[in-house]
Order: sequence, then structure tokens, then C-alpha cells
Amino acid sequence: MAGSLLLLSSFSCERTPRQGADLPVSTDTSFRQNYVPAPEWAQNASIYEVNVRQFSSEGTFKAIEAQLTRLREMGVDILWLMPIHPISNEKKRGTYGNPYAVADYKGIDPAYGTMGDFKALVKQAHDLGMHVIMDWVPNHTGLSHPWVKEHPDWYTKINGKKTPPINETGSITERPDVVELNYKNAGLRKAMIDAMEFWVRECDVDGYRCEVAGYVPNDFWGELRPHLDRIKPVFMLAEWEDDPEHFKKCFNMNYGFSLHHLMQQIAKGKAPATAIDSLLIRNHRRFPKWYFQMHFIQNHDQNAWVGTGAELFGNGVDAFTVLAFTLDGMPLVYNGMEANLSKRLKFYEKDPIYWGNYYKSDFYKTLLTLKHRNQALWNGLAGGTAIKIPTEKDDKVYAFFRQKENDRVIVIVNLSPTPQTVRLNGDGYEGIYTEVFSRQPAELRNSLTFALKPWEYKVYTN
Repeated sequence: MAGSLLLLSSFSCERTPRQGADLPVSTDTSFRQNYVPAPEWAQNASIYEVNVRQFSSEGTFKAIEAQLTRLREMGVDILWLMPIHPISNEKKRGTYGNPYAVADYKGIDPAYGTMGDFKALVKQAHDLGMHVIMDWVPNHTGLSHPWVKEHPDWYTKINGKKTPPINETGSITERPDVVELNYKNAGLRKAMIDAMEFWVRECDVDGYRCEVAGYVPNDFWGELRPHLDRIKPVFMLAEWEDDPEHFKKCFNMNYGFSLHHLMQQIAKGKAPATAIDSLLIRNHRRFPKWYFQMHFIQNHDQNAWVGTGAELFGNGVDAFTVLAFTLDGMPLVYNGMEANLSKRLKFYEKDPIYWGNYYKSDFYKTLLTLKHRNQALWNGLAGGTAIKIPTEKDDKVYAFFRQKENDRVIVIVNLSPTPQTVRLNGDGYEGIYTEVFSRQPAELRNSLTFALKPWEYKVYTN
């Protein structure tokens, strides 16, 4: 087949050293020993992050529950809730505190509601065919957590004193409201596993997104996963990218940080579109073949600390969204994007999303519906790999197709602020298609030439 195939095959301290998925089962059993399958429902799923505090003026579980039908109709499958635990008061940051400074792993912040309210939210999501994962902070606790006084040996110490988290370079982070846990302690491991089992068993949650997963030793993740799966098959997301072993121990998906940052560089004219080729080849060389990543334009960290979608991608935000939602991986919608979220949500204060008329909802619904229906866009081993379509404008235009069984999708995106006239080359993608946004039929073939406006995108399905 012509065209290039993208997817080829310091301190003196008491602390744990840094150590370094996955969807449907393949008929190839050579990797089964290290393969950690995800629930079947995740094979064509998308994920939606809920910033509980800012999702509504009420900032409650009940307010989220009231929006579930709307989210389901838009195409959301997995709800990822930012931490719902009580927030540590000692050295609290801002007025409302840092949700990642946990004061009780088995408790709920009363500002969000009761345990009964949370269970009702999970049940309603399940009734609508959705799933719920919790944000989990395994590497550190808030200073007010009972373990700080009851189990001081469960914490990392430097010169006899508890320390804020230490990053992968060995540097102490500037996080005065939290202290790092020490996974050399068997008692800590047992308590952490017990706390994570609690929410799966008692509230029927479907998995976890794990904060700074690479700061926790991999043998803990390997120890944890069977405990959770014995209760129910769970879905696990690592906030990490640099440890391929995560996919062999516990996690079904990690963060596509590299693609996110590369897309920003392309949007600013600091990198050519061809750099995507090199990144995808690199990923498929370093990760196991069943890997896939979460691709995103916004999440809580990017939005709060770096910039809105418009700030990061300018007028090309929709073009890069199309790219992120159609390349191999699972797309993330951060709450408010369907209303064209135009502000950075404050992290330690109350700062509700302004929803307006959800005028971007149809844009996301089109992409998510296509993902559900077209197997080529499914996740991991269930989907098709991306095959480059050369255009002779590869530095500005990114074109590829994905195919699985009889399903095929072709994506052509102008990743530049200038008009481009492109000619499709190669083969393997020829046929009659429907463009999903305009719903117009089109025949695609080798040597076909057409013009693209600045940041214009076209997505075709058979």
C-alpha cells in the first residue's frame, strides 16, 4: 500500500525511588502475561472531566446529576470527577482549598453533598449507560489527613521531617499543603488499597484517574489492580506518560502530554505538522502494542495554569480538536468546552462555568457519535491504526485514514493560518464517503486536489 504507515511496529532521605492496557482482547496471546484488559464498555468510549466545584453555581453532585442526560446525548461515556474528598485545612490554599490536598480518602467534601448524593449520581450515570471514575491522589495527602499524626512512618522524610512531593528529578516541589507518602511501608500500601476498594465496592465507581502516577512505585500498581478487578473490572487512567511499564502493571490509558504540547507548537508556527509523524512512531516504539492515550485540548491543569483553548491554539482550536479526537486514543472533553469555555477557572476559589446555550455541543456530538459508530476510531486494539495520506503540503496539512474491518475514516486538517491547496497522494483510502460536518457526499482518490481555508478540517466516513 502506498503512503507511509505512521504506527510501526541528591537527597539523603527515607523515600521510595521513582519507578516506572488495553482494551479488547486480541487473538494474539503473546503479550497476555503483561496485558491488563479494560472493561469492554471502554472500547469506543470518550471521557469528560467534571470540575465539581465549578461545574455549577451550586457546586454539588445533584447539580451534576441534573446535567447527565444532556451529557449522554452529547456522546459522553466516562465521567471523570475531580477529587470529591474533604480538603485539608492546614496551610489551605486560597479560600476553598486545593482539591488535591486530601484530608480523608473515605470521606466526601460536604460542600458537594452527602454519600447518598454521590451514590445517586453514580447510579443515575449507570442507568444512562455512562460510567464514573474518581480522581485519586495516591502520592501525597493534605497536612490535615489523620495519617499524618496516626501513622507518621507512612510518610517520606528528609532529615527526619515530612516533605512535600519530590518530583522525578529529585527536587522538592513547592506544595506547602501536602506531604508525600512512602510506599516502602506495607501498612500504607494495605490502607491505600483498602481505601480504593471502598469506593468500588460501596459506591460502584468504575475506576480511577491517578494523580502523578509515576511518583508511585510500579509494584504497588501491580499489587493494586487485582484487588480492584476482583470487585468489578475497572478502568484506570494514569496522569503520566513516561513509563511504558504502567500499561503492563495496572493502567489502561495514560496522558498524551507530548501530542498536546506538540499541537501547541504547531499552532504557534514553531513546529511543522510532520512532527506528528515522528511523535507517533516514537510512541509506538516505546509503548506496548495495546497502549492508547487520552488526547486533550483542555483539562483542569491546562485551563487553570496555562490557558484556555483559544489562548493555547488561537483560531485553530477546532482544527486541533478534530485532530485530537480522531487520532489513535480516547478524546477528553473538559467541562465547559461545549459552551466554548473562554476563561481560566480559578483553582482555589469558586468560579462557576458560564454555560450559555451550549453552542459548541453539536460540534462535539458529531465527533463523539462518529467515534461510537465507526470502529476505525475505537480505542487501543479495537480501533484502526493511522495511515498517512501524503499531500505535498505535509508541513501545513495533516491527512490520514484509519480502518478497522469494513469501517474507515479519512481526516484532512489544515494546521495553519493560511489557505492551502492540497493534492491527495497514495492509495488505500479511495471510495465514496460522507463528510460528517457538512453531511455532503464525496469521492476521494489519488491525485484529487482541493482547497482548504485557514484551519479548515474535513472528516469523511464510509
